[in-house]
Amino acid sequence: MSDLTELTIAAAANAIADHELSPVALTEAYLRRIDLIDGAINSYISVTADRALADARQAETEIAAGQRRGPLHGIPIALKDIVDTEGIRTTSGSKIFAERIPEADATVAKKLAEAGTILLGKLNTHEFALGGTTNNPHYGACHNPWDLSRIPGGSSGGSGAAATARLAAGAIGTDTAGSIRIPSALCGGVGLKPTYGRVSKRGVTQISQMYDHVGPMTRTVEDNAIMLQAIAGYDAKDANSLRVPVDDYCATLKDGVKGLKVGIAGGMFLSYPSSEVRQAVQVAANILAGMGAQLVPVDLGFSADELDVALPLYMTEALQFHRPHFSRRPQDYGADVQAMLGAPPFSMEQIGASMAAAEAIRATFTSALEDVDVILGATVALGAPEIGADTVMLNGEVTNVNSM
Repeated sequence: MSDLTELTIAAAANAIADHELSPVALTEAYLRRIDLIDGAINSYISVTADRALADARQAETEIAAGQRRGPLHGIPIALKDIVDTEGIRTTSGSKIFAERIPEADATVAKKLAEAGTILLGKLNTHEFALGGTTNNPHYGACHNPWDLSRIPGGSSGGSGAAATARLAAGAIGTDTAGSIRIPSALCGGVGLKPTYGRVSKRGVTQISQMYDHVGPMTRTVEDNAIMLQAIAGYDAKDANSLRVPVDDYCATLKDGVKGLKVGIAGGMFLSYPSSEVRQAVQVAANILAGMGAQLVPVDLGFSADELDVALPLYMTEALQFHRPHFSRRPQDYGADVQAMLGAPPFSMEQIGASMAAAEAIRATFTSALEDVDVILGATVALGAPEIGADTVMLNGEVTNVNSM
């Protein structure tokens, strides 16, 4: 193969295990590609080339000595720059933390290091993960690799762009209100917001303890499963960590979808997205049906407005986290995040109503999933907007870009 970055994680892992691929050569290929095209995409805030090459040489030595740790040993990956990394600058995409160097790895970074991954660097993000565009005012906008005039989505835009542009074999993102799912959709990758508590949040810059998730972003489903296998598990240092056994995700993939009951989300999930997105959902449904899945219509009964119920909850937590910094250095925040943090706080009545509405939505999904195994619907309502656009046209109406 002329370009080693074309290998999936699974294929590279097999080649490394068979001593047909050098982790050093693979890492060098990714670093060359970063040098070649990331100036235009801007998916990285920091590239850790020297450390990556040193770790790749160590991985190569261990594997040659019969000490291979698993499928991620020698695989180059990257982390969203809100994930703490010992001795490596972690900015959270902000000016506030521009020179912050953590003293310890986040749990997810530690688990990936223990699995033998090679850290290529830290990825661009919407400032403090508080937005859906990754138009970062401090480190520059991240660009969609398929069309450089358009956003990759956010807040894990650098992770989505890097994974799909082959600037890392896989990446870690975070998701509070779509921040893994949106860039994965807009960049054409695979992103998973895991079950709450499945992956530790310790050492990850917080928006909301109630809603934050950490998950993998890759080019294929199999690669996503491989990464999830490494990062899932109970963490006693995370009060929200889930103490349940970790499944064998790669083995489960072999079961296929034959006989799987796939709920096709109706109502606003069909009426709100653009015609192009609705068509894409139908294509996906047809593919699943062709593989033996059973399609079952499901109307969850929500409006688009009702799905905004989490905003008062996670923004109340975000305001508490940022109060010490925002009170002293408001000018060092970007304009959009300034506006969010400077807005009047939500009332107890609003917070209570949001908690009740969120519980009602959870109950509706729980009920629907008694009749189907999964629910298929659009991740975003339209294709990637242009960089700098604050509003977009959706079904003939002007809407905020973060409402996609």
